[in-house]
Amino acid sequence: MEDSMVGRMLGQYELMELIGKGGMARVYKSIQPALERYVAVKLLHPSVAADEEFLTRFQREAKAAASLRHPHIVQIFDFGHQAELYYMVMELIDGPTLRDELQRLKALDETLPFSEVQRIIGEVSEALDYAHDRGIIHRDVKPANILLTPERQAVLSDFGLAFMIEGPRQTITGFVGTPEYMSPEQGQGLAVDGRTDVYSLGVVLYEMLTGQVPFTSKTPMAIVMKHISEPLPSPRSVNPGIPEGVEQVLLKAMSKDPQDRYGRAGELSRALVGAFEAAAVVEAPPAIPVIPEEVPEVVEEPEAGLRCAQCGAGLSPDMRFCSVCGAPISERWQPPPPPPPVTPPPPTTVPEPF
Repeated sequence: MEDSMVGRMLGQYELMELIGKGGMARVYKSIQPALERYVAVKLLHPSVAADEEFLTRFQREAKAAASLRHPHIVQIFDFGHQAELYYMVMELIDGPTLRDELQRLKALDETLPFSEVQRIIGEVSEALDYAHDRGIIHRDVKPANILLTPERQAVLSDFGLAFMIEGPRQTITGFVGTPEYMSPEQGQGLAVDGRTDVYSLGVVLYEMLTGQVPFTSKTPMAIVMKHISEPLPSPRSVNPGIPEGVEQVLLKAMSKDPQDRYGRAGELSRALVGAFEAAAVVEAPPAIPVIPEEVPEVVEEPEAGLRCAQCGAGLSPDMRFCSVCGAPISERWQPPPPPPPVTPPPPTTVPEPF
């Protein structure tokens, strides 16, 4: 399909390169000639576009997502259809996904620095709280939907699966999302609210800290069932370098019961920062040791002419005892000036005899 679509026009957008694909859509790097800008065009799969109910929901979700304006949310510019092709036009982020970064580090047997973990969780939390305050939940928070800009800022994408909350919560049938990152209530098709995103963000945090997701299995439904019923594997058993307080934050974020989780993503982020600070493991550049400057000791020279009356040793003006003989210095003796030079008498002249 990518061969046939590259080079085609969808509305005012020319598809240039396939840059991503999933079960429901493919994403193309595209150009909008009228504005001379690059964009990302998300093209729905034909089998999905054939579902009239889904298309109705897609149009509603696209309008909702396009209303979001936040520095850590991918901006949606447009959506539409051409014949049987339905598409959404988004801001193009020139950078890898968090999933790409985690896979790169895993190949090196490394994990993200703690400082970067805190920053990414903080930025995604800001995006989620912003969306939740406007009645929109994401429902598919995962590393593949977190893009990293060239400045390493995290930007949350794919609000195409978001649902407008009708009243306090909305009940769904079936589940939408990614099993490895899905909350228990979402996997059961129960009523959901913003705390389902908090749980998914907790899974992302788990993976950033340990290099792996908490639950895996051979089938998607088996993974969902583990999220519903199995205890969370201890993150510290995978990575002993995780501070105990950070593990407690993670356990709370991924509580099975939404009532036991953080109510907002921002609460999770702040608790995480506090746990790292309490453990004193927040990364910082090494301190440069300050070497005190050596100050040469000043030795006062005895004042010329002041001497001990007992032994004649030289004295300083502030001395009360002689440093040589120990005699108290009641008065200082100064030797008399040397006598003037003695002029030898003139030689006696003996008169010569006549």
